[in-house]
Amino acid sequence: MENNTGILVLGHGSSLPFNKEVVNTVADMIGKCNENTIVKTAFLNIDTPTLHEGLKSFEGTGVSRIVALPCFLAPGVHTTKDIPRVLGIKEGDNRTMIRVGEEEIELVYAEPLGADPCIASLACRKIEDALKDQTGMLDYSDGKIRLNQH
Repeated sequence: MENNTGILVLGHGSSLPFNKEVVNTVADMIGKCNENTIVKTAFLNIDTPTLHEGLKSFEGTGVSRIVALPCFLAPGVHTTKDIPRVLGIKEGDNRTMIRVGEEEIELVYAEPLGADPCIASLACRKIEDALKDQTGMLDYSDGKIRLNQH
């Protein structure tokens, strides 16, 4: 990725700390995969920084483009209506120009994470973890995840 591109990872926000922790951790992981890219977070509701504060945080960084990535699994009202409205992206578009400080910056809005083999693989791992917690033993002998009954 070009080092003049910043990434703003967007979370829903919550009165509980878990959403913010996960979004911040995902943003950190994205940053490690893109070492020369500035990665920040912002939240639609309750948590801070807000979406506007998240965009403003790129002021003075030298980025000429920000990719806003909703850390949501599926499209919904927040990802198709609420977030684009707050970001100033017109319905049907996925980009616009915004002013951050004295600079005009391109804002590109990405799709939610969606159905992807990586998500399915993660889901399978979580299923395995849940079954291990019950007995510590999993049976894969027929290629399916089954709990060994003792």
